[in-house]
Amino acid sequence: MSSPLLQTLRKASALTIALALCACTGAGAQTNLYRALGGEPGISRITELFILEIANDARVIHYFEVSNVQRFREKFSEHLCVISDGPCEYTGDTMVDTHVGMHVTEGDFNAIVEDLIAAMNKAGVNLAAQNRLLERLAALRGEIIYL
Repeated sequence: MSSPLLQTLRKASALTIALALCACTGAGAQTNLYRALGGEPGISRITELFILEIANDARVIHYFEVSNVQRFREKFSEHLCVISDGPCEYTGDTMVDTHVGMHVTEGDFNAIVEDLIAAMNKAGVNLAAQNRLLERLAALRGEIIYL
Protein backbone atom coordinates (compact mmCIF):
# COMPACT_ATOMS: atom_id res chain seq x y z
CA MET A 1 0.00 0.00 0.00
CA SER A 2 1.10 3.51 -0.69
CA SER A 3 1.35 6.15 1.93
CA PRO A 4 -0.80 9.29 1.56
CA LEU A 5 2.38 11.31 0.93
CA LEU A 6 3.44 9.01 -1.91
CA GLN A 7 -0.03 9.20 -3.46
CA THR A 8 0.05 13.00 -3.28
CA LEU A 9 3.49 13.08 -4.92
CA ARG A 10 2.27 10.81 -7.74
CA LYS A 11 -0.73 13.07 -8.36
CA ALA A 12 1.48 16.15 -8.32
CA SER A 13 3.88 14.52 -10.78
CA ALA A 14 1.03 13.55 -13.09
CA LEU A 15 -0.35 17.09 -12.94
CA THR A 16 3.07 18.58 -13.68
CA ILE A 17 3.50 16.32 -16.72
CA ALA A 18 0.00 17.16 -17.97
CA LEU A 19 0.64 20.90 -17.63
CA ALA A 20 3.97 20.57 -19.43
CA LEU A 21 2.30 18.75 -22.31
CA CYS A 22 -0.40 21.41 -22.56
CA ALA A 23 2.24 24.13 -22.65
CA CYS A 24 3.89 22.39 -25.61
CA THR A 25 0.76 22.75 -27.71
CA GLY A 26 0.35 26.49 -27.16
CA ALA A 27 2.16 29.45 -28.70
CA GLY A 28 5.50 27.69 -28.50
CA ALA A 29 4.34 25.14 -31.05
CA GLN A 30 3.49 27.96 -33.45
CA THR A 31 6.83 29.73 -33.15
CA ASN A 32 8.46 26.37 -33.63
CA LEU A 33 7.67 26.57 -37.38
CA TYR A 34 10.24 29.36 -37.77
CA ARG A 35 12.81 27.15 -36.05
CA ALA A 36 11.70 24.10 -38.07
CA LEU A 37 12.43 26.09 -41.24
CA GLY A 38 15.92 26.77 -39.92
CA GLY A 39 15.39 30.29 -38.64
CA GLU A 40 16.81 33.16 -40.69
CA PRO A 41 19.54 31.08 -42.39
CA GLY A 42 17.02 28.39 -43.35
CA ILE A 43 14.53 30.88 -44.73
CA SER A 44 17.30 32.58 -46.72
CA ARG A 45 18.30 29.21 -48.18
CA ILE A 46 14.70 28.31 -49.04
CA THR A 47 14.28 31.71 -50.72
CA GLU A 48 17.46 31.34 -52.79
CA LEU A 49 16.49 27.85 -53.90
CA PHE A 50 12.94 29.02 -54.65
CA ILE A 51 14.27 31.79 -56.90
CA LEU A 52 16.37 29.22 -58.77
CA GLU A 53 13.35 26.92 -59.16
CA ILE A 54 11.27 29.79 -60.58
CA ALA A 55 14.10 30.81 -62.93
CA ASN A 56 14.09 27.31 -64.40
CA ASP A 57 10.31 26.93 -64.61
CA ALA A 58 9.01 27.88 -68.06
CA ARG A 59 5.44 27.72 -66.72
CA VAL A 60 5.87 30.75 -64.46
CA ILE A 61 9.10 32.61 -65.25
CA HIS A 62 7.16 35.14 -67.35
CA TYR A 63 5.61 36.52 -64.14
CA PHE A 64 9.07 37.39 -62.85
CA GLU A 65 10.84 38.64 -65.99
CA VAL A 66 10.55 42.30 -64.98
CA SER A 67 10.82 41.71 -61.23
CA ASN A 68 13.48 43.24 -59.07
CA VAL A 69 15.05 39.99 -57.88
CA GLN A 70 16.75 41.58 -54.88
CA ARG A 71 13.47 43.09 -53.67
CA PHE A 72 11.66 39.79 -54.26
CA ARG A 73 14.36 37.98 -52.26
CA GLU A 74 14.06 40.43 -49.35
CA LYS A 75 10.26 40.57 -49.24
CA PHE A 76 9.73 36.84 -49.77
CA SER A 77 12.16 36.10 -46.92
CA GLU A 78 10.37 38.62 -44.70
CA HIS A 79 7.03 37.09 -45.63
CA LEU A 80 8.18 33.56 -44.81
CA CYS A 81 9.62 34.77 -41.52
CA VAL A 82 6.39 36.49 -40.49
CA ILE A 83 4.05 33.71 -41.64
CA SER A 84 6.15 31.16 -39.71
CA ASP A 85 5.92 33.31 -36.54
CA GLY A 86 9.51 34.46 -36.72
CA PRO A 87 10.83 37.70 -35.20
CA CYS A 88 10.37 39.76 -38.37
CA GLU A 89 8.19 42.49 -39.77
CA TYR A 90 6.88 42.34 -43.33
CA THR A 91 7.50 45.67 -45.04
CA GLY A 92 6.34 44.78 -48.55
CA ASP A 93 3.12 45.40 -50.41
CA THR A 94 -0.03 43.43 -49.66
CA MET A 95 -0.53 40.20 -51.56
CA VAL A 96 -3.39 41.82 -53.50
CA ASP A 97 -1.33 44.89 -54.43
CA THR A 98 1.56 42.67 -55.49
CA HIS A 99 -0.51 40.35 -57.69
CA VAL A 100 -3.27 42.58 -59.10
CA GLY A 101 -3.08 42.71 -62.88
CA MET A 102 -0.87 39.63 -63.09
CA HIS A 103 -3.85 37.34 -63.77
CA VAL A 104 -2.20 34.39 -62.03
CA THR A 105 -4.14 31.25 -62.89
CA GLU A 106 -4.80 28.36 -60.56
CA GLY A 107 -2.41 26.23 -62.63
CA ASP A 108 0.33 28.83 -62.33
CA PHE A 109 -0.30 29.15 -58.60
CA ASN A 110 0.06 25.38 -58.28
CA ALA A 111 3.29 25.49 -60.31
CA ILE A 112 4.72 28.08 -57.90
CA VAL A 113 3.73 25.85 -54.98
CA GLU A 114 5.56 22.96 -56.67
CA ASP A 115 8.63 25.19 -57.02
CA LEU A 116 8.48 26.10 -53.35
CA ILE A 117 8.15 22.44 -52.37
CA ALA A 118 11.17 21.58 -54.53
CA ALA A 119 13.14 24.39 -52.85
CA MET A 120 12.17 23.19 -49.38
CA ASN A 121 13.12 19.62 -50.28
CA LYS A 122 16.53 20.78 -51.49
CA ALA A 123 16.93 22.84 -48.30
CA GLY A 124 16.24 19.74 -46.21
CA VAL A 125 13.02 21.01 -44.61
CA ASN A 126 11.10 18.10 -43.11
CA LEU A 127 7.69 17.21 -44.49
CA ALA A 128 5.78 18.23 -41.36
CA ALA A 129 7.27 21.75 -41.44
CA GLN A 130 6.62 21.99 -45.18
CA ASN A 131 2.97 21.07 -44.68
CA ARG A 132 2.55 23.59 -41.86
CA LEU A 133 4.04 26.36 -43.99
CA LEU A 134 2.03 25.41 -47.08
CA GLU A 135 -1.17 25.40 -45.03
CA ARG A 136 -0.50 28.98 -43.96
CA LEU A 137 0.45 30.09 -47.46
CA ALA A 138 -2.60 28.38 -49.01
CA ALA A 139 -4.82 30.71 -47.01
CA LEU A 140 -3.48 33.54 -49.21
CA ARG A 141 -4.55 31.89 -52.46
CA GLY A 142 -7.55 34.20 -52.91
CA GLU A 143 -5.25 37.23 -52.64
CA ILE A 144 -3.07 35.97 -55.50
CA ILE A 145 -5.02 34.25 -58.28
CA TYR A 146 -7.29 35.80 -60.91
CA LEU A 147 -6.64 39.40 -59.88
